[in-house]
Formats: sequence, C-alpha cells, structure tokens
Amino acid sequence: MSKYRSFRLFNNKLSFLADRKAVSAILLLLMLLAAAVIASTGLGDVKMTPWGVLQVFSGAGSDLDRLVVMEFRLPRTIIAVFVGMALATAGGILQGMIRNPLASPDIIGITGGAGAAVVGFLTLFSNQDNVLTVSIDWLPLAAFIGAFTTALLVYLLSWQGGVSPVRLVLIGIGIAALMQAIITFLMIMGPIHQAAQANIWITGSVNGSNWFNVQVIVPWVVLLLMAAFISAGRINVLELGDDLATGLGSRIQRQRFVLLVISTALVGAAVAFAGGVGFVGLMAPHMARRIVGSAYGALLPVSALIGGLIVLLADVIGRTLFLPLEVPAGVFTAAIGAPYFIYLLFKTRNSL
Repeated sequence: MSKYRSFRLFNNKLSFLADRKAVSAILLLLMLLAAAVIASTGLGDVKMTPWGVLQVFSGAGSDLDRLVVMEFRLPRTIIAVFVGMALATAGGILQGMIRNPLASPDIIGITGGAGAAVVGFLTLFSNQDNVLTVSIDWLPLAAFIGAFTTALLVYLLSWQGGVSPVRLVLIGIGIAALMQAIITFLMIMGPIHQAAQANIWITGSVNGSNWFNVQVIVPWVVLLLMAAFISAGRINVLELGDDLATGLGSRIQRQRFVLLVISTALVGAAVAFAGGVGFVGLMAPHMARRIVGSAYGALLPVSALIGGLIVLLADVIGRTLFLPLEVPAGVFTAAIGAPYFIYLLFKTRNSL
C-alpha cells in the first residue's frame, strides 16, 4: 500500500499528496491538543471536570463556571497554544533555511531583539508613577519591530556575496548577546517595578492574557502559518545546498529573505503576548522530525502542534503545581530545553 494518499478538492482544481503517517500524526496531535485545552481550562484554584468544561463550551454551566472558563482560563489557553505554534514553526523554518539543527529564534537573537524592544517600550513610555503614557495595545507592534530589526541586522551583517548559514548563526549568537546586554541595561536604569515586570515577561508567561490579545494574535499567526506551510517546498530545496538549489532554479537569497520575514513575524507575535518563552523553537522541530521525517510539508504542521502542546503544558504546570505561587511557563521550557540543547550540541559535535 502506498505511503501517500491523494486529495482532490474544488472539483479537482486543487490536488495534493499527503503522507499517511503525517496525516495520522497530525490527527493524533490534534486530539491530544484538544484534551490539553480541556484540561487547562478545568484546572486551577477552582477545579472543574472535563464534562463541566464541555458544558460551559456548549453554553451551559453556572455563572461562576462560565466566568472562570471563558474569561480567565480560555483566553490564556488559546494564547499559550498559538504562541507555541508560532515559535515552533519559526524554529523549523530557521533550521531548514540555515541548514543547522541548532538554529532557533532564541539562539540567533530574534527573540532577544523583540524582548529588548518591549523592555525599551516599558521604560521609555512610563512616567514617574510607573504608569504607561501610551496604550499597551502598541506593545505587539514594538515587539515585531524589535524582532524584524534584529533579524534584518543579522541578515545584513551575514551578507558577503550571499548569506552563509554558518556565518548567519555565528553573527546571530553575537547579536543575541548584545540584545541581552541591552535588556539588562534597560532593566537596571528603569524603575524597580518596571524591572520586575520586565523580568517576568522576559522569562516567558501568558499570565494576564485576555480576549483582546486573542483577537490580535490568532488571525496574525494563522496567516503566517499558512504562508509558512505554503513555503515548505522552498525549504526542502534550500536544504539541498546552495549549488543544487541554484541549479534547480531557486532564487536562494530572495527565498531566504522571505522565509526570514515569515519566521521573524511569527516570533514577534509570540514574544509580544508571552515574552521570551525559550527553546520551543529548538525542541519542537526535532521532535517532529523524529515522528514524520525531514520533509517540511509534514514537519512544519507537526512542529506547530507539538509547540502548542509544549507551551500549554508548561503553563498548566506552572500555575497549578506550585499553588498559590505561579511559575512562568518559560521556566519549564528552559529547564527542558537547555539540557536538550546541550545534548544536540554533543550529538552534532563532529559535524559542526
């Protein structure tokens, strides 16, 4: 039996082949993600059964249950899922584009650039009473500008008759260190209240998410994910190497720039609403690669679902395991991701 299945849509105007294993993995991950969403909205100070959560989703349940689920927990859950999907997809794009298994938004400085922009925003637009003088609604735009500017800086500094993947990673690591220094300087110079707020945000947390955040991030991330999935074939070609990709007619520098913009926009959206949730963009693509292989048409969607699960589970653990304290989700992703990065570094030491 063939490992691929053909799909024909819109009276055969659109057709494509799908890997049966990838389709099965995506369906399984969707079910796991749905179960995790139900568990997330039911756990906390006020515990609810899965059936109680489903009743609230259907419009039933008590007023208290609807308030807890629909106003406090569901927006936070949705943000966690889409932040994880954005970071994981951005990491998958970068790993394929740079042809380096250690590439991720954290390592090449994109996340740091977004973080520096947000901390700068909090520092510059606050008065002596620690009150913002502009609307907090501008924060996502500041994060995107910071991420895009940093990515553009890394790209331009890496250019030397083209962009070498190795040179891009090395310069990205240096830019990441610079962004961290800028963040630390701004936190030291700013008010103590702002520094504490910025420190929690930098660690990575979806606490305080609301429906306005959901309305902004969901359409943005969905459009970018669609663009990323459509570009999957280009990433497959770029992984063949510059010479082969050029021989196949690919405009590799233009394609790298477009992919860099897509991944940067995904990181900016994620960082704007959840801060620096680290190592998701590193771990999720590697996990997906073990499940469905290295073809990016399957790898990116599976990476996105795994990333959503990682951030959501990290958030659930952080807000339930240490009650009444709440630990930012980024603490748990870093606790898992840092050893995993060391393991990958050790495993690929002979090929770098």
